Amino acid sequence: MAGIYIHIPFCASRCIYCDFYSTTHGSKAEDYTAALINELRLRADYLKTDGRIPTIETIYLGGGTPSTLPPTLLRRIFDAIYACYEVDDRAEVTIEANPDDLSLEKIRILNSLPVNRLSIGVQTFDDNKLRLLHRRHNGDQAIRAVHNCQDAGLDNISIDLIYGLPEQTLPDWEKDLDTALRLQIQHLSAYALIYEQNTPLWKMRQLRQVKEAPDELSLAMFELLIRKLTTGNFEHYEISNFARPGFRSRHNSSYWKGIPYLGCGPSAHSYDGNSRQWNISDLNTYIDKTGACRSPRDFTNASWIEKEELSIFEKYNDLVITSLRTSDGLNLTALRKNFGTMLADYCLQAASPHIRQGLLEICSKKEQISEDLLKLTHRGIFLSDGIMSDLLYVED
Repeated sequence: MAGIYIHIPFCASRCIYCDFYSTTHGSKAEDYTAALINELRLRADYLKTDGRIPTIETIYLGGGTPSTLPPTLLRRIFDAIYACYEVDDRAEVTIEANPDDLSLEKIRILNSLPVNRLSIGVQTFDDNKLRLLHRRHNGDQAIRAVHNCQDAGLDNISIDLIYGLPEQTLPDWEKDLDTALRLQIQHLSAYALIYEQNTPLWKMRQLRQVKEAPDELSLAMFELLIRKLTTGNFEHYEISNFARPGFRSRHNSSYWKGIPYLGCGPSAHSYDGNSRQWNISDLNTYIDKTGACRSPRDFTNASWIEKEELSIFEKYNDLVITSLRTSDGLNLTALRKNFGTMLADYCLQAASPHIRQGLLEICSKKEQISEDLLKLTHRGIFLSDGIMSDLLYVED
């Protein structure tokens, strides 16, 4: 099994907190799509193992704002994917969308494509906060977009929320959560606001135009998030992600499980199990260079693609970080089998102080009692960054 990630870099406008690669030059969409299709066609062998290209089980269109792409171009992208790859009939196919793009006509178009999961960037239902963030929609539009998608028969909807916004109070955050729960969505991702360097938000903080939320308030918001969502019949299956039973994000879960994936488009990352590589974060260069490729070999040593071969220690560190973020935890039996006794013992030794403090626990996998899992406890979730850092292996 494997996945495909497609980066759609276009946005109608830039949000003040975003540091993902994007551009407002939508006039390049046609040229970009042609280059993207060429990359999809020529890089199919990237996922090949044992002489065959694995079945694609997840497809994710992220951005940027994929919902801004004209329907004809979206259809061409999907046609190319299904022509070049064997896609499972039950594949999860996700597209990110902004609420203001989800007109009744756009929803009808999405319904005609292979899309079966929507990830809607709501961020907050508070109109004042939305204006501050330079979002293009308002709270009512977000609610109406979700309802319209549900009325059209889309039954796998996720929304993104951000907490710790400037001047946001705990009651403000609770109101956002209550509104989200009333929408009867299947999935919710919630992230603490990060002041990424060189974003407009970063500069606004430097100029004292906005003030960062105190750590104590952000922690209280995270605690409220967990309590509200788990009480509302959501599974807290990853630190920032909550799903109703049966509606975990299969694509994101594949990242956390170390499943190979191909990333296409400017700035997109790929992983084949042994190395990571990523495309240049520049639309014009991507279009020129990728569009000029004529064979798979043109991508092998391409100057616009960075590549990093992973040592066993880097693979171990990736496993620790991704596994401990999830409710499934780190499989210690598999760790010993795949990484050897030295790293397994190192992990347990580093974990011991946190186990004694009740921040980590070892429990058995329900289906196979012989497999031990190392997991964050409820208390440990709130200190996860420091705990995971302690378990990482630092090469001399």
